[in-house]
Amino acid sequence: MPRSYGYRARTRHLFKKEFKTKGLPHISTYLHIYQIGDLVDIKADPSIQRGMPHKFYHGKTGVVFNVTPRAVGVIVRKIVGNRYLEKRVNVRIEHVRHSACRKEFLGRVKVNAKILADAKAKGEKPSYKRIPQQPREGHVVTVVDNLPQTLRPLAFETTI
Repeated sequence: MPRSYGYRARTRHLFKKEFKTKGLPHISTYLHIYQIGDLVDIKADPSIQRGMPHKFYHGKTGVVFNVTPRAVGVIVRKIVGNRYLEKRVNVRIEHVRHSACRKEFLGRVKVNAKILADAKAKGEKPSYKRIPQQPREGHVVTVVDNLPQTLRPLAFETTI
């Protein structure tokens, strides 16, 4: 049983960098632009200890509510008992990245707008339903000018 209850207790594997990704973060990490209302994923970078979030927030997604020169404020929802609390966490930008959770949704919004414009031009009612991938169309394979071939392994040859 663990006897230490420090801020980074039991994070041996949680705050570990992957193979060949050790060292300081790339310069592009500091060039990302964060604006209020952006969705960001919190992922602590163990090579930078300043402004690192608590281990609970590692892997959580939140909304930016404050932007400073070197950090962002993020609102994260945390389950406490039987309710959600909105926690405000100030994290340096090395430990956040833009979330891709809404990328598919925003792509669908653009497609639906195009469907609506096409339907209005034709005077029809648009259908926005997503259809799962259907089975492939059936077809007939003929043996005319397409004789069957027998596949077998090549005979072993020793060339010395």
